[in-house]
Amino acid sequence: MRYRSTRGGLSGITSAEAIKMGIAPDGGLFVPDENTTIDMNFIESLVNDTYQERAEKILSFFLTDFEKNELAGCVSKAYGENFSTPDIVPLVSLHEHLHMLELWHGPTCAFKDMALQILPHFMVKSIEKTGEKAKIVILVATSGDTGKAALEGFADVDGTHIIVFYPNGGVSEVQRLQMVTQTGENTNAVAVNGNFDDTQSGVKRIFNDEKICELLEAKGYRFSSANSINWGRLVPQIVYYFSAYADLLRKKSIKPGEKINFVVPTGNFGNILAAWYAMSMGLPVNRLICASNENNILTDFIISGTYDRRREFHKTLSPSMDILISSNLERLLYEVSGKDSNLIRSYMNDLGAKGYYSVNNSIREKIQNVFWAGYSNDEETLACIRSVYGDYGYVLDTHTAVAMDVYDKYVIYTGDLSQTVIVSTASPFKFNQSVARALFGSETEGLDEFELLKLLSEKTGWEIPKGLKDLDKKEILHKTVCEKDKMDETVMKILNL
Repeated sequence: MRYRSTRGGLSGITSAEAIKMGIAPDGGLFVPDENTTIDMNFIESLVNDTYQERAEKILSFFLTDFEKNELAGCVSKAYGENFSTPDIVPLVSLHEHLHMLELWHGPTCAFKDMALQILPHFMVKSIEKTGEKAKIVILVATSGDTGKAALEGFADVDGTHIIVFYPNGGVSEVQRLQMVTQTGENTNAVAVNGNFDDTQSGVKRIFNDEKICELLEAKGYRFSSANSINWGRLVPQIVYYFSAYADLLRKKSIKPGEKINFVVPTGNFGNILAAWYAMSMGLPVNRLICASNENNILTDFIISGTYDRRREFHKTLSPSMDILISSNLERLLYEVSGKDSNLIRSYMNDLGAKGYYSVNNSIREKIQNVFWAGYSNDEETLACIRSVYGDYGYVLDTHTAVAMDVYDKYVIYTGDLSQTVIVSTASPFKFNQSVARALFGSETEGLDEFELLKLLSEKTGWEIPKGLKDLDKKEILHKTVCEKDKMDETVMKILNL
């Protein structure tokens, strides 16, 4: 399998090269050169496999320059005792038609662990395979969860240095403490005075700054990314959609070939894009339901065909989705446009210059044939947390609650009662302030986040995840704050350049 840029500037490179580079030199994102197709026999072969075995099989389609034992090594290091359950991604049924895919049993209690526990191992192998001698500098922009997961994954990994930028005041206190207490000689977490889109745009500018890149190269460094713009970050996410389907077969909730829905809370579009890639391979999917919070730019795009970031930015109770520039949408547009890199380049140029673009009718119809979109505000999110706990005794975090609320709207609008999987992206304890407030109201007044962790555990009987215990007692190791237009200078200072 070879890879090319969505913007046409580079093609025919190996997966190792794509993973090492992260983003293409022309600013595009790497996508597979060829389509991969599987049949129902393959999917049924996954039913009795472990998650690790499923991952090895599916990743082998895309990482063809990795030897079988190399892939197995990456998988075993990524998904093991660092997860709180041997199932890695358990599928929990709320009722006979609705199921929760829990992606938050990794060390940082969020779905980003599914990719960021394996990406460092991909990166090390990719460096070896390409003969890279430079030290890889990983730059990350985060709206909360990616940052800690990336720091955790790359901490003390040979040949790498990681710098994470997060919006100052734009993440939860638990998320912030997870990042600023991260150990590792090669780790840095930097607060940016701006929102997530400011941090993401700043990282992209640094990647595309030829002077900075030349200076780094002269000093023996090279940039790469651990954001979902890196194909090595996105491809592991394809696995858990197949895993969910295999588990439904194993439970006899569906018959082979029966189409199901996935509901995905998303801001940067990477998680739901992985579901689209799974569907394009042959996974039987009826609808991909895209759930947004009040920053509902994706909802508006899927309905209208116009992507317009010229709007008010909202800070919500689901901060990991507080995003107005959904980078991974570029990959979908490339795929459904017939791989038209000239068209994609024009859309991205319009987005940068004018703040919006409108796709043609053909692309809009292809997207609407697969995707359904809706959004929820904060009040609806809190009400959903209460109602699901009241009905099922199941505790949702704020992002998964957005997905559940949008799914309810989808059923009301369409009447579709197909088997459905809600993609649960974070432990409720990670957003305990909002969750506890939704469930226990006035009892939460005056309590800090760590007292709320205890209250939530005591009241629900759910255990506080290991990764969140005693965070408030750990030493603050990262104290750097920078302005959004000084991110490049901050990188240079950290690297002593």
